Amino acid sequence: MSDFARQIKRKTIGLFACMLFLLPPAWAVERETPVVLAVRKVGPAVVNISSQQEMTRAPHPFGRNPFFDSFFRDFFEPQPQQHVSLGSGVIIDGRRGFILTNAHVIERAADIKVVLQDERQFDVTLVGVDADSDLAVLRIDSDTPLPMVDLGDSDDILIGETIIAIGNPFGFSHTVTTGVISAVNRSIKTDQRVYHNFIQTDASINPGNSGGPLLNIKGELIGINTAIYAKAQGIGFAIPINTARRIVSDLIQYGHVVQAWIGLTVQELDSRMAEYLNTREVRGVVVTQVEEGSPAAKAGISVGDVIVSLNQRKTVTPQDYTGAARTISAGETVMVTRWREGRASDMKIQTAAYPRARAPELAWRRLGVRVSEFTPELRRRHRIANEKGIVITEVRPESYLARVGAAPGDVIVQFEDQRTLNAEDFISTLIKSRLKSSVLVLLQRDAQIYSLTVPLTP
Repeated sequence: MSDFARQIKRKTIGLFACMLFLLPPAWAVERETPVVLAVRKVGPAVVNISSQQEMTRAPHPFGRNPFFDSFFRDFFEPQPQQHVSLGSGVIIDGRRGFILTNAHVIERAADIKVVLQDERQFDVTLVGVDADSDLAVLRIDSDTPLPMVDLGDSDDILIGETIIAIGNPFGFSHTVTTGVISAVNRSIKTDQRVYHNFIQTDASINPGNSGGPLLNIKGELIGINTAIYAKAQGIGFAIPINTARRIVSDLIQYGHVVQAWIGLTVQELDSRMAEYLNTREVRGVVVTQVEEGSPAAKAGISVGDVIVSLNQRKTVTPQDYTGAARTISAGETVMVTRWREGRASDMKIQTAAYPRARAPELAWRRLGVRVSEFTPELRRRHRIANEKGIVITEVRPESYLARVGAAPGDVIVQFEDQRTLNAEDFISTLIKSRLKSSVLVLLQRDAQIYSLTVPLTP
């Protein structure tokens, strides 16, 4: 081999060695999996939430019952305590600073702060909260746009596909866990209520993960993780982002959720009813009442029709129907599958907001009372000493409240989570709660306060 050939060979080997040195090793490239890329993309939009809660401990005649705490502060001297609760959230709108989290994360919060991944800390304001869906929206006031997550489509998820959860379990910030979609449309029962249409995963969801994002492999938000199911071990649950979209929109626009008005009352289709209606082969709920002038009445729904599905969700039980109805916004057009006279048909219903003018009739029909704000004549007639609340003026015979002894002159001092101050508060809460099967009512008569769970008449 000539000297020239040897020089060319040495230079070629040297150049090849330099190229090998400059290229990243194969193991380094392989480590950047889709999970790593998704976490890197979304991590800056995940926040750590700390809420400072005011708690009191005070003895009172009814024992430890949180519903009575507020009514005895004037008579006892409770010692205030502060409790810091840790949770997670995710920024869904970086320009306006909106954060989506769980309602129970910021429940009874006196002061809320969030910390971003880059350790910036912000005070936040509460935009709106919906305990029924366990969702809340917070807002950061920032001079510059904030990192945000891309919203995905929770209707387009596959059983077995890889998912990623990011949160702050037990205060360990930005903890990442992975798993797969185990199931969809799960119903979860807690001590307070039943939640429907949850996503089930096998990713670890612990206290502190609540409110954090559930992501698909592309780093898109498909759910909000929640740790409300205390018995869960090795499984996690998340609120689908498509369910959250409508609730978030209402919370941002109104501060509360505006439930759609359809105008139907339904009951389970038992075997006797199915035989009478000649619908033995059909699974659904039977319409027992259609409110006059309601969207359902305008669409042509009649008593005796069987509702098979609402917005493509099967309605085998009244709970299925109510759960589907709660996911619908006022003004939204929904698709209803109806069975009548031996055949099924699809029809559209244009929903609306419940008319406030109908609230007195709603209270009489479903709760069994008529109410009024205090007047001098009512105070004198019933010897009412209360300064706050609304007074019952009439009780419908055979109603639940009549059976337990409620009477005109009793004062409603709390209705659901609203400490009733006037008729407007009562009406707003009644309309919001009308799809529930029961409501909490605190009645006062003289010095006695009674806590009642009142079933709502269909």
